[in-house]
Amino acid sequence: MTEGQLDFTQKRRFYQNEIADKKYILIALHGYGQLGRYFYRKFQSFENDFGLIIPEGPHRFYLEGSSGRVGASWMTKEWREQDIEENTRYLRQLIEKVSEENPGASFYLLGFSQGGATAARLYQAEPALFSKLILWASVFPPDVEKSHFHEGSKLHFVLGKADPYFVGESSEKTINDYRQQSFTVHEFEGAHDIDASALKEILNNF
Repeated sequence: MTEGQLDFTQKRRFYQNEIADKKYILIALHGYGQLGRYFYRKFQSFENDFGLIIPEGPHRFYLEGSSGRVGASWMTKEWREQDIEENTRYLRQLIEKVSEENPGASFYLLGFSQGGATAARLYQAEPALFSKLILWASVFPPDVEKSHFHEGSKLHFVLGKADPYFVGESSEKTINDYRQQSFTVHEFEGAHDIDASALKEILNNF
């Protein structure tokens, strides 16, 4: 058996508000099993002040069985390197398009949970594009070169104190690792979710 590959044009979808004349644009990447349109709702309180771009992961699947609710993913372990390359290329093209349409706007990049790894890889590819990087409840990807992450004023990590994926020693180690990489760490009273108050504190510090 041999493996074949074929290049072809593929559409990706994203959600946005009215971003014309917005001085700040937030690009937020969802976590595993989420859809862009529902993840967008977590940022609606920022619509007046921020342009919002919510891309959706390319791999959609049923969350339970073969019907019902659908979620999306950025990648799995299968053909991992190719998915990483295509996700980064797609997101760079999307940002370049939005930037050309909104010259002078500052871009903030947020990655939640699984989306944090995709955000870190995108930041590594184009760090100069972003005024802030916010990794939220996300493990820093081991394949990303940490030397690209040294501008402390731009780097933020957020974690809920009741996040079931980060408990005890796991939480302490994750926080310490981020601090050693010059990330400012923010904690809030909550679980594995976007907390609007914690995000507002970061975003308001232009």
